[in-house]
Amino acid sequence: MKKRQKIIAGLKTNKFLYFMIFPGLLYFIIFKYLPMAGLIIAFQDYQPFLGILGSPWVGLKHFIRLFTEPTFFMLLKNTLILFALNLVIFFPMPIIVALMLNEVKNRYFKAGIQTIIYIPHFMSWVIIVSISFIFLNVDGGIINEFLASIGMEKISFLTAPDWTRTIYIGQIIWKELGWSTIIYLAAITAVDTQLYEAAEMDGAGRLRKTWHVTLPAIRPVIITLLILKIGSTLDLGFEHMYLLLNSLNRSVAEIFDTYIYTAGLKNGQLSFSTAVGLFKGLVGLVLVILANKLAKKFGEDGVY
Repeated sequence: MKKRQKIIAGLKTNKFLYFMIFPGLLYFIIFKYLPMAGLIIAFQDYQPFLGILGSPWVGLKHFIRLFTEPTFFMLLKNTLILFALNLVIFFPMPIIVALMLNEVKNRYFKAGIQTIIYIPHFMSWVIIVSISFIFLNVDGGIINEFLASIGMEKISFLTAPDWTRTIYIGQIIWKELGWSTIIYLAAITAVDTQLYEAAEMDGAGRLRKTWHVTLPAIRPVIITLLILKIGSTLDLGFEHMYLLLNSLNRSVAEIFDTYIYTAGLKNGQLSFSTAVGLFKGLVGLVLVILANKLAKKFGEDGVY
């Protein structure tokens, strides 16, 4: 009874804070949790005119099909390679940029750089890919015209499988690098300045202060974001890769996200595409749990 009274008293005391949380909570309930009821069609041969209750039950048929189709290993390979590039190349870059910006003393110059690198985040992937098309197109593309002007052969960047992954990770860096630094910059501002003063008294320069003070201080934030990143191993995002995908680079650009769209919306295989999506979600859940346990084993807080 006392516990219940404490909860009610806490709700009354912080009622305005809970009102602020409510819209976000409502969003997750409506758009994230309620749609999970539709996952049942992954175990059915779903027919829209029969509905969920009337469609025949087929058990694990769609999952067996997914794991036995030759395209599964191509999808898995492409998705894992792109995720690895994202993790190894992109993930450390916002940390490095945040550390560099932290060393800039002129606040106007610092604000100007931040604004410039933040702007691409607010552009849609359609704009980002369209600008890349202007630069990389074989016919009239700025880069190819430059190559031709110096006597070199034009390169089909947009259709050559060898260039697809490079373009993919380059566009992610361009669009999201600046925005991803915000969390790290916020974490850096929370570092106790007395630690820097103590390190300076011990003779530490900028590099040593960064290595021995700043990085250890923001390590919990880095670990938390890394765990969340690992959870999205098979979830690279549909829009970006779909815009890069074409018939000539499909062997390296087709991933689970684009495959779900093709199977579900284009071919009308709703149950099968739901099974693929459920597989992606379960893999992400398992990876988050494992990464969190591993982080705690090494003495970090984890995400829960």
